[in-house]
Amino acid sequence: MSGEEVLIQVSKLNYVYPDGTVALRDIDMEIGTREFIAFIGQNGSGKTTLSKCLNGLFAPTSGSVIVEGLDTRSKGIIKKIVTKVGYVFQNPDHQLFNSSVWDEIAYGPRNIGVPENEVEERVREAATVAGIHEEIFQEHPFFLNKGLRQRVAIASILALRPRTIIVDEPTTGQDRKQSVEIMNFLKKLRDEEDHTIIIITHEMPIVVAYAERTVALCEGKILLDGPTREVFSQPNVLAKTFVQPRQITRLGQQLGDLDLPPDVLTVPEMCEIFGETLSR
Repeated sequence: MSGEEVLIQVSKLNYVYPDGTVALRDIDMEIGTREFIAFIGQNGSGKTTLSKCLNGLFAPTSGSVIVEGLDTRSKGIIKKIVTKVGYVFQNPDHQLFNSSVWDEIAYGPRNIGVPENEVEERVREAATVAGIHEEIFQEHPFFLNKGLRQRVAIASILALRPRTIIVDEPTTGQDRKQSVEIMNFLKKLRDEEDHTIIIITHEMPIVVAYAERTVALCEGKILLDGPTREVFSQPNVLAKTFVQPRQITRLGQQLGDLDLPPDVLTVPEMCEIFGETLSR
């Protein structure tokens, strides 16, 4: 954990679905302020289940999740938890259901009893941060392109003013330009608005480019948790999660006999290191 303050503390977390499927096994972790974290692992590894435990959608079968002092197992706690941890679904169409952008962003604050004059303040504040212009406030969200729908979904979470935001597969179904825009936006939320950002993704280039900490899960357990560079320098452990480092990282690991480090993450970095090696 690199944050100065612990926002979420997970202790001995286990989660079993009603059909008996064991999804999480003895998870221990801390999440701090202003972190940018990626959860990685194959489908069924526990990434999404863990995320839904972090924001109170799922209560632990055993163990605990404490969010800014609130125990997610407590009855009636969800309306408080959503103001601490926001969750943006993989497909914004599964999250958006109001008939206008304004009502979509306003829904969360209204649902937790925020006075209407403050609701307006929160909607405008969230829309500004998310880059949503006033001209589309009365548009139906489903008439917008996916990139804008994603921003509306995030703005609806921002209106609740959580310190932690979880985004499930932020780049799925988007072209390269849209993917860069949404990831830069999430980085801006961390850098300028002081949010902690957690992404769930299968896109390793996205992890390398944006995540400072990576958590690799397999069969409901955390196999690796640390700085992204350190996580990707352990290919034998990563292989158990069915995740491969980027090709440039694997190349560096294959060329270890040339004294290249095993944690190369980008092509420019490889070129610089290789050039230094040849000049010796």
